[in-house]
Amino acid sequence: MDKKIELYIISITNSQAQAGAFAMLLGEVNGERKLPIIIGPAEAQATALYLRGISTPRPLTHDLFFTVLTSLGITLLRILIYRAQEGIFYSYIYLKKDNEITRIDARTSDAIALAIRAKCPILIYESVLEQESLRIKNESDTQGKDVPREKTKERDSAFNAPSMTLEEVLEKAIKEENYELAAKIRDQIKSEHSKH
Repeated sequence: MDKKIELYIISITNSQAQAGAFAMLLGEVNGERKLPIIIGPAEAQATALYLRGISTPRPLTHDLFFTVLTSLGITLLRILIYRAQEGIFYSYIYLKKDNEITRIDARTSDAIALAIRAKCPILIYESVLEQESLRIKNESDTQGKDVPREKTKERDSAFNAPSMTLEEVLEKAIKEENYELAAKIRDQIKSEHSKH
């Protein structure tokens, strides 16, 4: 049986690779693995506003859905990211009414937006997290220091050095906190390993 690992939201930032998209970085509870997920602007806004405690004049879609569930006596128990394929994550939401539990397929970004409202766990299968995660180690020389960010073009061009191996480029991307690029490099490394 595949173990389930709990995740939490670390940050939501503008996507450097996709115009109009956002990168949500999830972290492993009691662990060092990080999981970058590309999400749409509506889901990014809904999640970011809720996390910052900002209320909108009218309910957003996720607020409405959560209110409907609550009004009908339905509890959102947990969400589970159960699969990842070609950069797309697949999730279930688990709902409970009386003694009956129902599992519904959902986009991961929508499932997370609902999970934070319900204050329920965000879970992922260990095998999926291991396959898709980035490992980010805290280095004692940078811990607690404010490291300045370079411009996007300069950051990305630094990773195109032909003398570096993909593993070195991946490590550099993680140190620079360029998680989207790191995720792409990770996928490229996996693709090359699967060819051998």
